[in-house]
Amino acid sequence: MTLDDTPSAAPKRRRVALIAAAALAALGAAGIYGIAAYGRNAGDTACASALATAKRIAPLARGEVAAVSVADTGLKLPALAFKDANGADKTLADWKGRVVLLNLWATWCVPCRKEMPALAALQQKLGGENFEVVAVNIDTRNLDKPKAWLQQAGVTGLAYYADASARVFQELKAVGKAVGMPTSLLIDGAGCEIASLSGPAEWASDDGLALIKAALQKP
Repeated sequence: MTLDDTPSAAPKRRRVALIAAAALAALGAAGIYGIAAYGRNAGDTACASALATAKRIAPLARGEVAAVSVADTGLKLPALAFKDANGADKTLADWKGRVVLLNLWATWCVPCRKEMPALAALQQKLGGENFEVVAVNIDTRNLDKPKAWLQQAGVTGLAYYADASARVFQELKAVGKAVGMPTSLLIDGAGCEIASLSGPAEWASDDGLALIKAALQKP
């Protein structure tokens, strides 16, 4: 009989086996976690063009638009359903092929109200077949108030869109792109994030115009 065959050696062998099994399990879990993390960091491959645009415009996020954060991971945004002024259903896919500055606003949000004239001016200056400011109101009460406020404030030139359920905000929040109001996202024609901003900006300023114009340039 060898030393390892003694009765007292059996518990020791079991402890060694358990430690080895735990180590293998830990390594396996780490490998799986690493693969999952790699997938998250890689982002959506369909958004490679948006990431290239984000990198190109990054130096222009300055001055009046210094708080704009350019995308560093390929993110294809949710469908984001809302309605137009006539109550017809719209989704982000309706702007396929066009760059969009999506803005969420509400009448109870003071910075939102202050920002609206700049958004309207941006639309007037750059809006067209390649670009549109899509401002979606998310008031959930007194649904006539937003239209009345826009008229009273003299904010014209923006098409009216609304989501009385505010679900569009919740969907953006779920992907980490809505933490406050107003929320703006610059989105490419494939529905991918180029840049985002939590808070207001002077979008029609020289800085804002330069940023948007750069995003509209073809690679």
